[in-house]
Amino acid sequence: MDHKNFVRLLLILCLSFYMPWGAGEFLAGNLFSGASSGSRFSLLREAAAQAAPPEAVFYEIEDGIGGGMGIEGLQAGMYSEFAALLENEVLFRQPMLTFASHTLRQGDIIGNIAVQTGLSEDTLISVNGIRNTRLLQIGHSLRIPNQDGIFYTVRRGDTLESLAERHGTTASHIKAVNELFSDNITYNISLFIPGARMNWVERQEINGDLFIWPVVGRITSPYGFRRCPFTGVRQFHTGIDIGAPTGTPVRAAMSGRVAHVGYDRVFGNMVIINHHSGFRTLYAHLSTIRVRPGAAVQTGERIGDVGSTGLSTGPHLHFTVFRHGATVNPRTLMR
Repeated sequence: MDHKNFVRLLLILCLSFYMPWGAGEFLAGNLFSGASSGSRFSLLREAAAQAAPPEAVFYEIEDGIGGGMGIEGLQAGMYSEFAALLENEVLFRQPMLTFASHTLRQGDIIGNIAVQTGLSEDTLISVNGIRNTRLLQIGHSLRIPNQDGIFYTVRRGDTLESLAERHGTTASHIKAVNELFSDNITYNISLFIPGARMNWVERQEINGDLFIWPVVGRITSPYGFRRCPFTGVRQFHTGIDIGAPTGTPVRAAMSGRVAHVGYDRVFGNMVIINHHSGFRTLYAHLSTIRVRPGAAVQTGERIGDVGSTGLSTGPHLHFTVFRHGATVNPRTLMR
C-alpha cells in the first residue's frame, strides 16, 4: 500500500472509531470506491456531518489520546488534515486536454492572444496548425487549450519515456493528458506533449522572423510569376528584387557559411550562403563581393555591395531563399 492510501486508511479508522454507528462505515465504504475526487469531498463532508455530536454534549478523551482535546476538536482536526490530503491529490493530478474557442477580431495577433489566454505562442500555433501567423483572417476560429504544449506526430522508435525525457515532462503526464490506457504508442498518431515547445527555427519561420532584410530598400519585383523585363514572356521570378543605390551594403540575412562566390551571366556577381535547417540564400547583381568561400558569417554581416552586374535593368539586389533545394517566398520569412 502506498503512502497516500496508508494515510487515508489510518484517518478513516480513527474517524470510524469516534463516529456514531454507520457514519464510519459510510465513509470507509465510499472513499476508496471509484468515486471522483469532487464526490470524495462531498462524501467526507456528509460523513463528518453524521459524526458531529449534539452541541450540548462534550466528550472528554482519556489522557494520552489526543492530549486532552475534545472529540469535536479531534474530529475537526482529522477532517481538516484529510481534506487537505484530498485537495493536494486534486491539485497535483494532471488535467485532461480540453479546448475553448476564440474568434479572431480586428487587431488580433498571436502574441496578444497568447498573453490574454496565458498560453505560449508555440501552443497556439501548434494546436491550430498555423503555418504563417501573418495570414490569419478576421472571423477565423482558434482552438484555445487549457494548458501549454504542442502536438507531436509519433515516429518509429518513440516511446512515452523518450518523448517525456526529450520534452521535459513525464510519461504519466502524457498518458493522463491524452487519456492513454497503455504505455504502448502507435506510429504516426498525434500526441499532445504538455509543456513542450516548438523548435525555434520553425517558430521563427511561421512568425516570419527568420531572416533580416539583406539590404535597405523597397521591393521592385516580388516573388512569383511576372513578365520578363527583357523578353515580355511570362516567367517565374524565384526571388525578390530590392532596389537600392549602387554601393549600398548587402548583409547576410541569417548566420551561415559561404558556399559559393562568383560570376553568372544572369545573376552577375553573386554570393550563396548555406544556413541551418535546410535553408540557403542567394545574393545577386552585386557590384562588389566582400566574402570568400567557406567563410562563416553572422546575421547582419556585410557580404557585398548593391550593383547591376549580369542581366539587370538597374542597381538592385536579387534575393532568393531556398528550403531543401526549392525556392520559397522570402517575404514570408523576413522580419
